[in-house]
Amino acid sequence: MVATLARRAFKYRFYPTDAQAAELSRTFGCVRKVYNLALAARTEAWVRQERVNYNQTSAMLTAWKQTEELAYLNDVSSVPLQQALRHLQAAFSNYFAKRAKHPRFKSRKKAQNSATYTTSAFRLRQSDLTLAKMTEPLAIAWSRPLPAGAKPSSVTVSRDAAGRWFVSLLCEDPRIKPLPSTDGAVGIDLGLTHLLTLSTGEKIGNPRHERKDRSRLALAQRELARKAKGNGSNRAKARRKVARIHARISDRRRDLLHKLTSRLVRDNQTLVIEDLAVRNMVKSRSLARAISDAAWSSFRDMLEYKAAWYGRDVVVVDRFFPSSKLCSTCGALASSMPLNVRTWTCDGCGATHDRDVNAASNLLAAGLAVTVCGAGVRPQRRTPGGQSAMKQKTLWREPQVSSSVAEAEEAKPSRHLG
Repeated sequence: MVATLARRAFKYRFYPTDAQAAELSRTFGCVRKVYNLALAARTEAWVRQERVNYNQTSAMLTAWKQTEELAYLNDVSSVPLQQALRHLQAAFSNYFAKRAKHPRFKSRKKAQNSATYTTSAFRLRQSDLTLAKMTEPLAIAWSRPLPAGAKPSSVTVSRDAAGRWFVSLLCEDPRIKPLPSTDGAVGIDLGLTHLLTLSTGEKIGNPRHERKDRSRLALAQRELARKAKGNGSNRAKARRKVARIHARISDRRRDLLHKLTSRLVRDNQTLVIEDLAVRNMVKSRSLARAISDAAWSSFRDMLEYKAAWYGRDVVVVDRFFPSSKLCSTCGALASSMPLNVRTWTCDGCGATHDRDVNAASNLLAAGLAVTVCGAGVRPQRRTPGGQSAMKQKTLWREPQVSSSVAEAEEAKPSRHLG
């Protein structure tokens, strides 16, 4: 049996000519139009208690192209339009499987501008990538090489709110394979003062990227608010200025998370994290901005798919496990642990603990108990893409943990959380 190679997307920035930018902008608009038309047709059919699948929407697309009102759909490549229907089908599949919410209509101002081309709609020769309906190759900044002999199965072109153009090539990467096994295991406690605290005692500071650019962002947003609403060029310039600051923040945050997760997966066989209710935490008005800036969910997603790539194990401990109140030396459970207490002394054995290091150590011990004896394992709450290939386990809630509101609140981070 031939092993299936992992697929990986390689994203590059490119600089289109005026003609290419106009063609891609038309394609983005047609893709959005087809997606919305198909979504409306499927929603109306559902009200009539009928089911509409991809094949039926594909037939609808052919009929739409033949009408005078939508004849402009023939001016762009048909492949991205078909891919939009496939994306809608995937969105409904996730909805019916309760993995996502009901698909929503794409807004001209807010939706991401993107179009996907399959192998029949692009040509890659050496470093020249040419898309359908275009005569010149894209001017791509090849920041890193593609795998040797790579044959992309699809190409996705996108434009972000800051006006930057990107092309993403999806291809099989033979370099992604399980790493040699290691005895390394680490517990990871997420926080705000320190982004990560490891069971080894290492603390990784939180760079707070959004806070560093907060004054610049506020100034740009005030300038945007003063512009008259409409399609004026001055308002568009102010909007792009705000978008560029947001892009700078997200790019730096993503770069740091990629470096941290790659190092952790490379050095450890077992990685233990806590199942945090981030969606509920960001409802706190005083902590929502700080928690969003820390990007805990993005960190977990990266850790999970990289562990699946390289044959590592991620163990997720239940969010009600008392990692902070449990003494990692003797196992005694403290009666209370206010959030402003950063160090504490165990009444049972007299050991003094750093709150975050102690929590990371307890997470590691709980995770190793799962991997060794398999006790207390239950299915994972969420199923992100690519997770099925990974050995992921979640610890049941410990019997001694109360489900009272007070203890649930203590499990949440505060502005003092490290």
